[in-house]
Amino acid sequence: MAVSVISVQKEYEKLRNVKQEDIKEIMAWLGTQPHLPHQYITELDVILAYHSCACDTEVTKRVIDVNYTLRTLFPFYQNRKMDKCLENAFQTWLIVPLSNVTKKGYKPIYCELLDADPQKFVYGDVIKAFFMVMDLWQYEEGTVPGVALIVNLDRVSLGHISKVDLTIAQQFFYFLQEAMFVCLKEFHFINAPTFIDKLLAMVRPFMKDELLDILKVHQTDVNTLDEYISTNDLLKANKENKEALKDTICSRLAANSTFFEDESKQRVEESKRPGGSKSMSTFFPGLENSFRQLEID
Repeated sequence: MAVSVISVQKEYEKLRNVKQEDIKEIMAWLGTQPHLPHQYITELDVILAYHSCACDTEVTKRVIDVNYTLRTLFPFYQNRKMDKCLENAFQTWLIVPLSNVTKKGYKPIYCELLDADPQKFVYGDVIKAFFMVMDLWQYEEGTVPGVALIVNLDRVSLGHISKVDLTIAQQFFYFLQEAMFVCLKEFHFINAPTFIDKLLAMVRPFMKDELLDILKVHQTDVNTLDEYISTNDLLKANKENKEALKDTICSRLAANSTFFEDESKQRVEESKRPGGSKSMSTFFPGLENSFRQLEID
C-alpha cells in the first residue's frame, strides 16, 4: 500500500502555533542555500522540522541543515531498499508505531527483539530499518505532540550487546538528538536484563543530559511502566500476530520504493556549501581513533 501523505492544510489546521508565514520564510531561505536539496524538500518536511524545533525559525534552519547533511553522511541513510539485509533486520526486530498514546498523549514507537540468535543481529541494518519506518510513518501521521520510544529488551543477550557497532550507535544518538524532525519526549527500556549496566555504559557517552533525563529503565516483572503507559495498551500480540505485523511493515516498505527513491534525492552537495564543506570529522573529530573492538567482561 502506497504512503498516504498527510496534507499540509491539515497540519496548519491542527497546529495553531505553526505560522504559515514562518514556513514560507524557511522555504524561501532554502532557495538561498546552494548546497541544500531545496527542490526536493517539501512544505511538509519544513513543517515537521519547524514543529520539532518548538516553532523557532532560526533553530529550524540550523536543524534542517544538520538533518540533510547527516542523511548524506550516515551509512544508515544510504541504499534504502528492501534487500536481504533489511529483510533480515525485520526478521530479528519488530519496529512498529502503535496506534494508542501514552498517558501524556505521546505516540509510542515499539521495538522488540524477535529472534534471540545474536548471530543474526546486524546493528547497522536494524538502525536503517528503524529510520525507514519512522520516515514513512511521519509522512502519514504528520506532527505529533511527542514520541515515546519503547525498546523491549526481552531476549537480548550479551551476545547482542557485543555486536553493537559503537560508531553507528554514536551516529544514531547524534541524529536522534540533533537532527531528527521529532520531539522525543519519552525513552523506555523495558524488561531490562541483569546486565543492563553494560549496555548503558556503552551508550551513555553518546547521550546528552536531556536524553538521559527521560531515559527510564524498567526491570522485568516490575510495573513501573504503568506510570507512563498502560501495559494493557502495549503490544500484547502472540507470536503469530507479531509475525503478521512484521510482514505488513516489510510489505509497506517494499511497496513504497518510490517514496525512498525520492527521499534519496534529499542529499547535500558539499562542494556548493558556502564557507566550506562538512564531513564526518566535522561532527565527530578524531572518530577514526575513538573506538576499539568491544569486549564484554
